[in-house]
Amino acid sequence: MISVRFQGKPFDIRVIQVYALTSNTEEAEFEWFHEELQDFLELTSKEEFLFIIGDWNAKVGSQEIPGVTGKFGLGVQNEAGQRLIEFCQKNALVIANTLFR
Repeated sequence: MISVRFQGKPFDIRVIQVYALTSNTEEAEFEWFHEELQDFLELTSKEEFLFIIGDWNAKVGSQEIPGVTGKFGLGVQNEAGQRLIEFCQKNALVIANTLFR
């Protein structure tokens, strides 16, 4: 995981690059990953434009969840997808690539 901040006008941009753990990872490591990511988010100012990019090893499915996912997700939701959705709900984030065909 890495975080970078770009100063700009009219707003700054923060990009957090992640490579999430795979499904055969121990639960304690999943918890550590999400705690580290949450720490990065807490360093992000509310005035910054935030992008979290990378590989989540997740399938969120095609069911639309208002405010979080659109109807263009792929596959059948897996456990990593459910974790990602819960993380986004907790932090008021949108999985943008599910909004477009």
